[in-house]
Amino acid sequence: MNYDAYFCQRLDELRKEGRYRVFADLERKVGRFPRATLRSAFGKKEVTVWCSNDYLGMGQHPVVLAAMHKALDSCGAGAGGTRNISGTNHYHVLLERDLADLHQKEAALLFTSGYVSNWAALGTLASCIPGCVVFSDQLNHASMIEGIRGSRASVRIFAHNDLSDLARKLAEVDADAPKLVAFESVYSMDGDIAPIAELCDVAEAYGAMTYLDEVHAVGLYGSHGGGVAAQQGLSNRLTVIEGTLAKGFGVVGGYIAGSAALCDFVRSYSSGFIFTTALPPHVAAGALASVRYLKSSSTEREAMHSRVASLRNRLDDVGVPHLRNPSHIVPVMVGNSDLCRQISDVLLNEYDIYIQPINYPTVPRGTERLRITASPFHSEADIEHLTTALAEIWSNPWSSISRFATFLAQGRVERGQRFAASAFQRLR
Repeated sequence: MNYDAYFCQRLDELRKEGRYRVFADLERKVGRFPRATLRSAFGKKEVTVWCSNDYLGMGQHPVVLAAMHKALDSCGAGAGGTRNISGTNHYHVLLERDLADLHQKEAALLFTSGYVSNWAALGTLASCIPGCVVFSDQLNHASMIEGIRGSRASVRIFAHNDLSDLARKLAEVDADAPKLVAFESVYSMDGDIAPIAELCDVAEAYGAMTYLDEVHAVGLYGSHGGGVAAQQGLSNRLTVIEGTLAKGFGVVGGYIAGSAALCDFVRSYSSGFIFTTALPPHVAAGALASVRYLKSSSTEREAMHSRVASLRNRLDDVGVPHLRNPSHIVPVMVGNSDLCRQISDVLLNEYDIYIQPINYPTVPRGTERLRITASPFHSEADIEHLTTALAEIWSNPWSSISRFATFLAQGRVERGQRFAASAFQRLR
């Protein structure tokens, strides 16, 4: 077999479908977020980033940077190994304590990323509890799906946020079987929020554990940044709360929080924890500083939510359809991978606005979108520039896009696809 020829063939297929991913070469600037320097074959220029998951700009906060510099100078660059051998640093211990406190749990356990924490924790719990049956929301993140799949446990997929479907599927399983219901709080692509209390009601009625992914909520919701569950006073009802240090907290890493016994169990049995080099001390120190700061400051959260509201209002004013949801995520629906890439390119090349297109397999085919995130550091002038650019793109020669987006919002996808196709043909 000619392996490289096969690889090239598959990559060409992605290009033909409009799904080949091109990464922008960006250089973030401390103190100037959301500005960044874009490097390309045409040279360098400044762009405004509108799709960062550093939702609060904590990746550049002076408190975080100072803590990282201090730890780097005192502890060096690396962790020294896995946590089990020589890699547990005092910053890891302090960070786990603060994360447990953030979620009002007995303990927390650090991982190298949010993906790894989901994959390792769900995989360990589902595989090591004899006869465990996992009930997974239809729109759960790939990391949750991989962890559940890797556990080889029995799994039932319930319709997204559908309490009745979950109850039906739970009722079909032996009442004495161990059960785990896994779902997210804020779903990162559509921006909808799970009915956490009601899902807990159903799970508790059938004796199931609950596993809540708060990756897109920690730092952003709740009076101390504990996420949607904390905001709603529900943290005590969740068996496991999983989060990341890479989004609202602006650094990198993942974690779970739960009972001391559960966290110790995962620590002792998870290969994803046991055999992985620990987070560098300066990374843990930066995350710790961010968590502590956001526990005491709501300024950044309030400013972000204010900017999101302003953005939504201006999109409405200029007639650019966006998916309604109660969260900070603003999806502008396109519904065609080629169009999505074209719009992204026009925004970058003509308006100096960077928004990465979201295509399959991140979202289902036919729901391609621009996923926009507003931070406390986007100004009203930035919002005006973005919405004006989108309005111009949506009008001429892109009028079919606007009509398609309207059809998509109404659930009339097949009719809308005809308009999207015609718009793309004009571009070609």
